Amino acid sequence: MTFGTNSPLSAKEVARDRHGARTARFYDEIRPLILDLAVFLVSLAVLLTAARWFTVAAERIGLALGMSPFATGVLIVSAGTSLPELVSSVIAVSRGTSEIVVGNVLGANLSNLLLVMGVVAVTAPRQVRLGEQYILIDLHFLLGAVFLLALALRDGVLTRVEGAFLVAGYVAYVAYLLKEGRTQTDLLVGVTAGERRARRLPRGQLAVVGATAFLIYVGARFTVSSLEALAGRLGVAPAIIAVTILSLGTTLPELVVSAVAARAGKADVAVGNILGSCVFNSLAVAGVASLVGRVEAPEEMLKLPLPVFGAGALLFYLLTLDKRVSRWEGLVFLLLYGLFIMEIARLV
Repeated sequence: MTFGTNSPLSAKEVARDRHGARTARFYDEIRPLILDLAVFLVSLAVLLTAARWFTVAAERIGLALGMSPFATGVLIVSAGTSLPELVSSVIAVSRGTSEIVVGNVLGANLSNLLLVMGVVAVTAPRQVRLGEQYILIDLHFLLGAVFLLALALRDGVLTRVEGAFLVAGYVAYVAYLLKEGRTQTDLLVGVTAGERRARRLPRGQLAVVGATAFLIYVGARFTVSSLEALAGRLGVAPAIIAVTILSLGTTLPELVVSAVAARAGKADVAVGNILGSCVFNSLAVAGVASLVGRVEAPEEMLKLPLPVFGAGALLFYLLTLDKRVSRWEGLVFLLLYGLFIMEIARLV
């Protein structure tokens, strides 16, 4: 009789142990990735929702202070819809991941110009007409914004001086739009007819602005940090994540709102907001972020997204010389966006 000996494991038991070890290792690796993705999605939802409420409250305050609906739409709505891009870009620079800025700006512009514009043109009950004067102003400033942004990024770095020129360009755009772009078109997004006539300052909206501003900051901070973590775990450059997932997420609300406006016969308002957002992103977001700190543009952003944005803006300008956008032209924009995403995926 022998003691202290272990009976050998069967082949089936060995295979089961190995499978269990592999499964445990897989869950150990995938669990942090799922957690980072969940944090990213929740923080992005908080950021977008807070930006929406901030914009509506700011609209009501602007009207109560005596601003015209058009001026309120130009100054508040155009900036409010791009608050997620602005705040997340500023935080990215302060955290030392400035490459997210260029990816965020170019990705949001491409999503707006190709994806959202394509959906608007395809879903509108009739051809999109561009007869409003303010839209024509946007078209010309869009080309100017593309040129200024490309010129500033030619060496892969956006300095404070170059950022100051971009911000000055946006100030000129707003001033010219307010002077020459007066129109009867309603650009507001969240106030009723009674609120537009009201002149009493809604004090409750001041509290909403303060609370949502804090939530925007918190949401943007967690969005950027979780994006950095996701990029690290996936082995992908943060700029690539920003130009795809982040930019698409921040433009989803604009996609829904623009599609609804197009179906309701207000496609011209949707187009104006799309173009205004592109100008704001190119000049104000990139400019303000560079004033906070040095912004670096990764080489992959200069090789593909920047040229595609410039070509897309030029194509849109040429296609709208007849002051309308057809469903077929909208379909071309959607195909271009799909091809762009496929090409970006090859860089991963």
